[in-house]
Amino acid sequence: MTTHLPERLLPKRLIDLAHNNTMALACVADAVITLTDEAQLDTFMASHAEGTESDLPLFVLSGGSNVLLPAQLKAIVLQPQMRGINLITQTDDYVDIEVMAGENWHDLVVYTVSQGWYGLENLALIPGLTGAAPVQNIGAYGVQLEDCLEYVRAYHLPTKTWHHLTTADCQFGYRDSIFKRAPNIWLISCVGFRLHTDPNKILASYGDVQTVAQRYAKEKGRQQVTPADVMQAIISIRQQKLPDPKQLPNCGSFFQNPIISQKQFTSLQITYPAIVGYPMPDAMVKVAAGWLIEQAGLKGGGIAPIVTHQQQALVLTNHTPYQATQDDVASAQRHIADTVCEKFGVQLSREPVWVNADGSIGHDEHVA
Repeated sequence: MTTHLPERLLPKRLIDLAHNNTMALACVADAVITLTDEAQLDTFMASHAEGTESDLPLFVLSGGSNVLLPAQLKAIVLQPQMRGINLITQTDDYVDIEVMAGENWHDLVVYTVSQGWYGLENLALIPGLTGAAPVQNIGAYGVQLEDCLEYVRAYHLPTKTWHHLTTADCQFGYRDSIFKRAPNIWLISCVGFRLHTDPNKILASYGDVQTVAQRYAKEKGRQQVTPADVMQAIISIRQQKLPDPKQLPNCGSFFQNPIISQKQFTSLQITYPAIVGYPMPDAMVKVAAGWLIEQAGLKGGGIAPIVTHQQQALVLTNHTPYQATQDDVASAQRHIADTVCEKFGVQLSREPVWVNADGSIGHDEHVA
């Protein structure tokens, strides 16, 4: 029996996605379906195998803040846009909330802090939607998403089944998760968080956060720094260092901070005493990729139209929005990575997700 889809779930044809990725790369998708509730996904998947487009792969696209899209995407793009923030449990010490995938991440952070629910404030101003946050296990200023995450509700596309995944199930790592390692297998519909309610419990020791947060507190006549002060400090710092994708297209930090052996780091320190590194377990050191790129003479450089940002060498920016392509990014990436490797002997790995024309995810062939 053929399942007939309602009009709102019929794929829209040949859709321009240049405005659906923060790098503003030119991209046209064969078909796009926007999902505003979980039932719509059940309905679409029930009919997908019977349809004439069943040979087209499915590709899940959230806010597009961490992807590099191809000029032509021969896939059916599923866009989870479910909205809602629900308070599940409230005690004197913590709250449990459930957030739908289509909620803007930064708006969520601001909302939780305004409610007196804390834990996400260090992750302010990270672009994208909530549903994509677990994929990358987003992190900033000493906090990672997994620190507050309780569970993820996600649809397993191959088996057409819903799953409740705990933090352990998500297999989080540094900028990593089961969702990232198995792309286009899961569609996240909502995320559960446990946030604390103690305004004296903050993490403000990373970089300039303490100094700036203290200034905000002083301006408001307080000695004690609050989570709201930390959030405002991080917003201020990020705005000074990072370009707004709406003004200058980018996808955030483009290269991961490489992790090298203590032996190699010590050797580099002899030649480059100012090299920036952070101790890691197992005698390893995480090196600041931005420092490497800047010291290689590439701050503000690259291969036009894709060049590093003048204020933060870790960010690649697109100076011909909606015209530049994935190939332009590849050229700049290769140039920067080769230059850094030649100077320091350190390999850089790309952070944003590389999407192939068939919707699959590129790995070794495009990793710098």
